[in-house]
Formats: sequence, C-alpha cells, structure tokens
Amino acid sequence: MTEIQETPAFKPMAERFRGYLPVVVDVETGGFDWNKHALLEIAAVPIELDPHGRFVPGEVCHAHIEPAPGTSIDPKSLEVTGIKIGHPLRFAVDEREGLDKVFVPVRAAAKKHGCQRAILVGHNAHFDLNFLNAAVNRVQHKRNPFHPFSVFDTVTMAGLMYGQTVLARAIHAAGLDWDQREAHSAVYDAERTAQLFCIIANAWPRCGPSPGAMPEASAGTIGAMDGAD
Repeated sequence: MTEIQETPAFKPMAERFRGYLPVVVDVETGGFDWNKHALLEIAAVPIELDPHGRFVPGEVCHAHIEPAPGTSIDPKSLEVTGIKIGHPLRFAVDEREGLDKVFVPVRAAAKKHGCQRAILVGHNAHFDLNFLNAAVNRVQHKRNPFHPFSVFDTVTMAGLMYGQTVLARAIHAAGLDWDQREAHSAVYDAERTAQLFCIIANAWPRCGPSPGAMPEASAGTIGAMDGAD
C-alpha cells in the first residue's frame, strides 16, 4: 500500500524569508561605541513555528561576558543596565565562549528549519548587530551564523503597526506587560522583543506578488546582489 504524504498546510520557515531564520538578539554593553566599548551580555531567541504555522518565540540562549581586552566601559552605562562586572553570580565567560553559547543553538535552529543562516531581529537592530560583529572580529570567529549586515528591526515594524518606536511603549501597544525593573537585562529584552516580532509578523497580511512585479531572481543573482549568501 502506497503511503500518502500529507502536504503541510503552511510554508515552512525556510520558505518564509528567503532561507533566513529570524533570531531576536539583544546585547548589553559598556557604552554606545562598538569599536571601543565592551560587550557584556548577549541573549538570542530563535523564532519558531507553532502547529498552525504561526510565529512563536523559541528557547532563549544567553551569556554574560567578561570585558574583552582592549575594550572600555563607560560607568554611566552600568548605571543604566545595573550590571556589576565583578559579581561572582554573573558567571561571566570570555568573549569567544559567550558567542558560542549563542551561535551553537542558533546554528542548530537554522539547521532544523532548513535555513541557510540566521538574520538578526532587534529593536534598533543595527546597534546589536554592530556589537555582535565587533566581537566576532575581535576573536576571529569563523562560524557566525548571522547575516553580516541585513536585519529585521522591530522599531520599524512597531512604528508601522502601532505608531510607537520605544520598546516599552510598543510592548504595551501590542497588549503585553512591561516590567521596567527587568528592562536592560538582555534575556528580558530579547524575550519581549521576540513576542513583539511574532505578534506583528502574525498580524501582517500574507500577500502574493503584486501585479506587474518583477520576476523572482535566481539564487545566484540574489547572492550577487547582497554579497553575503
């Protein structure tokens, strides 16, 4: 008897964003300048699909990171984040190990969904991406799963959806709770940003190509266009 294969009722993740897996990232840092200030904490939340094909936050992965040699910390940044650098319960690791604590599960999530690599989702996403790329360059990491310059920014998404660009206000507009006491924890901010992304992405109309749209480019053409596939 021939086994009948059921056709999925929804597109798999690999077909949603041209082979990229959205992964929400939040970093806490020693200042605003990624060229000189330290990366102190990183958290990432891969986006998953529920049984109905709707976006849902996956499991968070994170690391507290020791300031890398040659980087500096603006004391004012610690007043905002509340990070105590020498606290024994931070369990901070060096920069390479901290990156691996995020990169390994992100690569596994991308592989599970058949995605070629991850694309960073963040609130003011290029801030997070610039600090991530600076850390990658410092340790010469060769297995960074993230696209080096493309992002999905929830500032833009929330601005279009709710007319809000501040994370806390966008979270409230989406009907979620926001605890200011937990803010500026990379894990908390990443988890809330992941929820925000999923709510907006799930509400977005799934439209087909517009009449007169350009034909889809081949994979080789796209690779040449973005230079990073």
